[in-house]
Amino acid sequence: MFISFEGTEGVGKTTLIRKIHQHFEEQGKQVVLTREPGGTPLAEQIRSMLLAVNHDENMSHDTELLLIYAARAQHLQQVILPALESNKIVLSDRFTDASFAYQCSGRGLSQDKLQLLNQNFVSRMPEVTFWLDAPIELGMNRARERGALDRFEQEKLSFFTKVREGYETLWKAEPERIKRLDATQSPDQVFEQALQDYPLSYFFGSGEK
Repeated sequence: MFISFEGTEGVGKTTLIRKIHQHFEEQGKQVVLTREPGGTPLAEQIRSMLLAVNHDENMSHDTELLLIYAARAQHLQQVILPALESNKIVLSDRFTDASFAYQCSGRGLSQDKLQLLNQNFVSRMPEVTFWLDAPIELGMNRARERGALDRFEQEKLSFFTKVREGYETLWKAEPERIKRLDATQSPDQVFEQALQDYPLSYFFGSGEK
């Protein structure tokens, strides 16, 4: 079972992932907790490049997209696919939906580029995606409280508005896979909504996955 978690900055993805991770472990399930960009030593190095604030050279949008997919290819081959083949549950903080929301909707890159990369380098999609949605201002205030902002977090409000619109587009196009969660709620309420909207015990009650 492959579950991804999506959303703009500061919406509480990490907290929800930890709660669901604990939920599964309490059921005796084998769970792999991972993230994008990153998830392997090499992919984490790429993550550092992507998030670093560089005042000497601006990263082009195409470079950003290709670096993300270089990290994703490594992540899939080294972590996600082997875990799924071993019947483990994979919980990933972001996956391909983030590339549509951030690089296509946010940056304005062609969807054809994304489709080409997905067709050639993404052999498995999540069965379930939780989209944590909250007003941009709320998420950014939370992000600022965490400390110094990374390269993405320093983007303007207009950028994140487009990113949120991108997630909404995906949600409307794939409502069976993507479940919208109201991230203005408390962490416990978000967790309860996740269980209500997509009863995870349905998949794992008989221990078949």
